[in-house]
Amino acid sequence: MPAKPTACLALADGTLFYGMGFGATGQTEAELCFNTAMTGYQEIMTDPSYAGQIVTFTFPHIGNVGVNPDDDETADPVAAGMVVKWDPTEPSNWRASEPMVDWLTRRGRIGIGGVDTRRLTRAIRQQGAPHVALAHDPEGNFDIEALVKAARAFSGLEGLDLAKDVTCAQSYKWDEMRWAWPDGFPKREGKGHKVVAIDYGAKRNILRCLASAGCEVTVLPASATAEDVLAQNPDGLFLSNGPGDPAATGEYAVPMIKEVLDKTDMPVFGICLGHQMLALALGAKTIKMNHGHHGANHPVKDYETGKVEITSMNHGFTVDSQTLPANVKETHVSLFDGSNCGIRVTDRPVFSVQYHPEASPGPQDSFYLFERFADAMSARS
Repeated sequence: MPAKPTACLALADGTLFYGMGFGATGQTEAELCFNTAMTGYQEIMTDPSYAGQIVTFTFPHIGNVGVNPDDDETADPVAAGMVVKWDPTEPSNWRASEPMVDWLTRRGRIGIGGVDTRRLTRAIRQQGAPHVALAHDPEGNFDIEALVKAARAFSGLEGLDLAKDVTCAQSYKWDEMRWAWPDGFPKREGKGHKVVAIDYGAKRNILRCLASAGCEVTVLPASATAEDVLAQNPDGLFLSNGPGDPAATGEYAVPMIKEVLDKTDMPVFGICLGHQMLALALGAKTIKMNHGHHGANHPVKDYETGKVEITSMNHGFTVDSQTLPANVKETHVSLFDGSNCGIRVTDRPVFSVQYHPEASPGPQDSFYLFERFADAMSARS
């Protein structure tokens, strides 16, 4: 590291981490989390569920495969910034279209390298996800007092409805399926199950998995009403992932879901924030976690089959399983901490999971959930 650092990460408790800045210059404030995945930094940075967060990557080799348009989960990076141990290197991968550093610069996201990420991760685990300010100045000039003050002034994610900031502006159709060698993303053709997907911050690969399962997908904004949903005459309703406090998004999402459940018996499938929205609509509650689950190696037990799935996760809130009503069964649980990872209604085809079965990045143990959704729609037709 040169004598004068060009980036500084300031925690609200006054702890400082210095390093080398890369990507955009300037300053940003956010909640700090850590992600343990060994692959998929581009997918992580473009996952809308990371709105309002800076990501510490525990794996040191970040930037080594560059970036390419196929791996974006949405149009632009959504995570506020990134923290890494080693300064990003030049990419070495046949799929790379540009270096990660250039991509971050062009997309306005700040990075800091040369940080002791083990120490930082331990602090997050012990103290909870801190509020931070991250600054990058090529001249290395920092107003430390102002940085710490900015970190302390960050409001945090509790009470924030961030889905409204990352959702689509208007409805659209989706027909792109999962990536396949050698031609990339094929288009779905022919008739299929008509699915309305509510976009609370949907990752593209989730929509691809729905299309690959035989679904004609129409995406609606997070603010869609039950009338908007039912006007599409769908065979099923999908509730997507997304950022922020589920209780805040639930102010408008829960009434829509309740009305759809009251008026129809269509299958409903939710992932991540969509799982939390469904749980709230069914009468359960959600709570903020100490440091959340962020990674591609999380073991989850399926109570109904006895199998253990290795899953990809990204969430800072969780469903309180103690508040589930009698007609809602807990189907999956985290083997790390016992937190809820899945539910289903006992007398109708309505279910959801906390983790990310679309697996980009991450394992592929959970694709069966999309097939289960499709089978439920087939059984109803």
